[in-house]
Amino acid sequence: MEFTKSQRVFTELCKIIPGGVNSPFRGFNQVGGTPPIIVGGKGSQVYDLDGNAYLDLCCGWGPLLFGHAHPHIVEAVQKAAVKGTLFGASTEGELKLAEMVREAYPSMEMLRFVNSGAEAVASALRVARSVTRRPRIMKFEGCYHGHVEALDAAGQEAQEAGGPLALGASPGAAAETVIANFNDLQSVRELFQRYPQEIAAAILEPVTGSMGVIAPQPGFLEGVRDLCHQHGALFILDEVLTGFRLAKGGAQERFKIQADLTCLGKALSGGLAMGAYGGKAEYMRSVSPTGPIYQAGTYCGNPISVAGAIAELELAFQPGVYEHLEELSTKLVEGLKEIGGFLVQNVGSMFFIAFGPERVQNYQDSLGFDYPKFARFFHAMLQKGLYLPPSTTDAACISAVHTEEEIDRVLELTAQVMEKFDK
Repeated sequence: MEFTKSQRVFTELCKIIPGGVNSPFRGFNQVGGTPPIIVGGKGSQVYDLDGNAYLDLCCGWGPLLFGHAHPHIVEAVQKAAVKGTLFGASTEGELKLAEMVREAYPSMEMLRFVNSGAEAVASALRVARSVTRRPRIMKFEGCYHGHVEALDAAGQEAQEAGGPLALGASPGAAAETVIANFNDLQSVRELFQRYPQEIAAAILEPVTGSMGVIAPQPGFLEGVRDLCHQHGALFILDEVLTGFRLAKGGAQERFKIQADLTCLGKALSGGLAMGAYGGKAEYMRSVSPTGPIYQAGTYCGNPISVAGAIAELELAFQPGVYEHLEELSTKLVEGLKEIGGFLVQNVGSMFFIAFGPERVQNYQDSLGFDYPKFARFFHAMLQKGLYLPPSTTDAACISAVHTEEEIDRVLELTAQVMEKFDK
């Protein structure tokens, strides 16, 4: 494949935009090389400026449950845009969407729409601190919650980047964050014992997506929830990645658990900018204008994103969608395991490929990733027309519009790559 036009445009982008990207995930820092400049997508495919076509296994980093430019979503967005792109006032669509979200997530008795998953997380933390009158937040090493200062500036991964000041964050905000280990209940107990009456909430991804795709061990989520409640803290699940991707009710449905507060994003809106947070009504009534917690945003619940989200969930709520995704995912992952030569782990339609460890259950395990080897693998796959996330740590995804024939193609091309990989 040739990338001449992409290279030219990317070079110009780097002169104006840091790293040439508006989100660092899009850069190829981990794998090297120049990112292709994408000009369009349809269904399971994306196309770049040089005319190359790729089978998309990134799916916009997770949101595209029904692939690119699904006609039902496109039509809904177009109809909404004709009526007006922004009103700064409530619309009937917000009620319909809120009811759909609450149907899928019974734990979200009340909710509010925002513009991103990170915004949902930041808002949920404010709710937790306000209702408990406590300062500290417990996070889990390696769980990613977006560009939220108190969380992304704390922990080993932040220290490896130079600490809070190097990251441009407040050391005070980072100091109020305490760090537990994923899949390790004892670390949670010890933190509650060390900081009695200080921890407002524990927040975690029920399935991790940025240190590999790691499932919670049996009893882990329930154990964290129970410890939170024993110590008067809130139990927050960041379902920005898992919400509406792993099931209609996300990880909470899949693992039969409910959170005090839930954060959503990604697959909620079919590729438009949107997030949501919510939980028990007694907590959410503390949000302005009914309570003291000020959270606002001009574009929150805007009619374009709301229309796209309603259309997305109308598709997702159809019978058999998640069963179909499970069948495709099982076929893909079992086939990849048969090919061998790398680690593959998945939960539903989220999966990742890595070299080095035999399994990954927490952040410490992820430190064993062989990044140079993955970089070679990534570019070999890209040359075959398979677009993976340019990161061994981040979740890849498939969509409901991928076909069995396309899964067969992925397996065939991966086998070709691995046959020559170490030769």
